[in-house]
Amino acid sequence: MGRRVAVIGAGWAGLAAAVSLVDQGIAVQVFEASRHLGGRARRVTVAGLELDNGQHILIGAYAETLRLMRAVGVDPERAFLRLPLELRSATGFRLRAANLPPPFHLLVGLLRAEGIGLGDRIAIARLVAAHRRRGYRLARQESVEAWLHRYRQPDVVCDALWQPLCTAALNTPIARASAQVFLNVLRDTIEGGRGASDHVRLTVDLTALFPEPAARLVESRGGVVHLGSAVRRIEQAPEGFRLDGGGALFTHVIVACAPQHAGPLLATLPGLEPLGARVAQMEYEPIHTCYLQYPEPVALPFPMLGFQGGLAQWAFDRGSLSGHRGLIACVLSGAGAHESLAQEELAAALHAELAHALPGLPAPRWCRVIAEKRATFSCRVGLDRPPNATPIPNLLLAGDYTASDYPATLEAAVRSGVAAARLASG
Repeated sequence: MGRRVAVIGAGWAGLAAAVSLVDQGIAVQVFEASRHLGGRARRVTVAGLELDNGQHILIGAYAETLRLMRAVGVDPERAFLRLPLELRSATGFRLRAANLPPPFHLLVGLLRAEGIGLGDRIAIARLVAAHRRRGYRLARQESVEAWLHRYRQPDVVCDALWQPLCTAALNTPIARASAQVFLNVLRDTIEGGRGASDHVRLTVDLTALFPEPAARLVESRGGVVHLGSAVRRIEQAPEGFRLDGGGALFTHVIVACAPQHAGPLLATLPGLEPLGARVAQMEYEPIHTCYLQYPEPVALPFPMLGFQGGLAQWAFDRGSLSGHRGLIACVLSGAGAHESLAQEELAAALHAELAHALPGLPAPRWCRVIAEKRATFSCRVGLDRPPNATPIPNLLLAGDYTASDYPATLEAAVRSGVAAARLASG
């Protein structure tokens, strides 16, 4: 076809684009500045264990991510376990999807939820029913907090259900998180067909889940993945593009690096200074993950347990998920007072919260905090996200921050990469 495509960035968006292109026989070269694959969702080694830099959540509605995993040869039986949606918190709240066709599986599950009163459950059901009638579209832009207040959701419901779901899905506090984007996630979870609300529990690390097999597939089909190869300048040529003044000529370039890197890179091209500034000025939300290694018999009462009123929002039992017995990962989404704490102070505070829920919990053998200061873009009200296409023909963007119904998730990244590949091959 005569197309030669450079993909800048070997995160989930860039590799999704590369896989989609080589599948059509298009020549691809991927350039990654770091020495590892996966971008902001990757494997890290902690105390000799292969873990993840964060606890990423997948649901059955993330169909494009699951499709590409299979396309690159990932075995679903080995890589993840799909179970009906079930949410539990240390306070006694429990919601489990019923064994019914959608959307009744979740509506009945909401009405049967434990740990909240009958009036609280009815308030949830009314909110969901109202938005089903309206196609999950809001007439105005507003925050999740304002939206919940407008629909008179009780405080206990906000604390037990809506706030934890919002921080897990959007990684943005409800005071500034977009209610419409949150509704988009609810829509696909509730209306997406059987299995859309399933919780996909990962049993392998994030790099093994997609980036590594994707890179292998790209190279097996004639593509090249360059690690440790930062691109600092894109130059237009009469026949296409060159990178950093190199001799290789590309007909298309897909910029798939994180927005804080993509913005300055775009700004080097004449005419793209406004787009580069727009991307570079995006706001971000951090995620802190604290791993605490306890003696092997220690386990949570449920693999993913919610917490309220403290620092931790969710705790994951890595023993039940990936075989690292006694290892618990606490997640703190968004900005907060915890950012000023030293690692030892934060770990001690989180241990105290776990011990309150698990009486008799022994002291951890070791702990490690992984802070991703720009884990996701801030999914705030009215955020203007750029499209995949740029004003320069054949120069494209890919990443979870591009225009999409979804927040900064693996699914948003993968969809964006596939969309950019479609534009490059069309």
